[in-house]
Amino acid sequence: MQSKNVSVYGIDGSKKTSIAVPSVFFTPINEKLIKRAVLSTESAERQPKGRKKLAGRNYSARYYGRRSLPNDRKSINTDRARLPRKKNRRAILSGDVANVPQAVGGPRVIVPKVQKILHERINKKERRAALLSAVASTLNLEWIQRRHVVDGNIELPFIVESGFEDLNKTQKVINALKALKLYADIESAKGKRRTKAGRGKTRGRKFKQKKSILIVTGKQARVYKASRNIPGVDICPIQKLNTRLLAPGTQPGRLVVWSETAIKVMETW
Repeated sequence: MQSKNVSVYGIDGSKKTSIAVPSVFFTPINEKLIKRAVLSTESAERQPKGRKKLAGRNYSARYYGRRSLPNDRKSINTDRARLPRKKNRRAILSGDVANVPQAVGGPRVIVPKVQKILHERINKKERRAALLSAVASTLNLEWIQRRHVVDGNIELPFIVESGFEDLNKTQKVINALKALKLYADIESAKGKRRTKAGRGKTRGRKFKQKKSILIVTGKQARVYKASRNIPGVDICPIQKLNTRLLAPGTQPGRLVVWSETAIKVMETW
């Protein structure tokens, strides 16, 4: 079992004290397990949807395939496609095609069903192992530098004093991150917000924002409201930490700022 001490930084950027790193950070990293846990979390948010059984078929159209019918009723031998046509349109020869997929307003061939299982379930022990593995990936500086703008001499895990949780203004949080020399990554995330393509723009998913720093606290604190509008920054208490936050897009190695209180909670994991 490995062990080491790391510095605890104050909100002014100075080193305050040192603390032992919990053994959770030395868990073997399993990238495939992390990816599976993230996909399971994302699939749980999908909402089942379906179609009405009569959608596209609720018309009076019928197909008459007998030659013995009168000319004003039969659908064959009339120099037109043999398809169901609507009634009550003066005569059968002027009826519109309906009730078939190739018709205007017709049904879809393959429709989504509410009964379809969308959630990719994962065992509790696997989810737990994936979380510990994702926490350990936050010590891999090479992975972090692929996705974040960070100094190569940074001390990982990066821990700040508990007073950071009491910051109640966005500008105070920004000043603290600048003093800690972490604000360069947020500046990088600011210029990487783009408009999505496709229909999702009209359904509340207009923009895609690059992920930046993840702040983990020991409890629900005042710093939450102060941090929520900073581009790319996520914040959560240690009790609600999940693999998706630690490895967005199934890619492990996120830049995480741990509060001293959160580290003390992790010692009991």
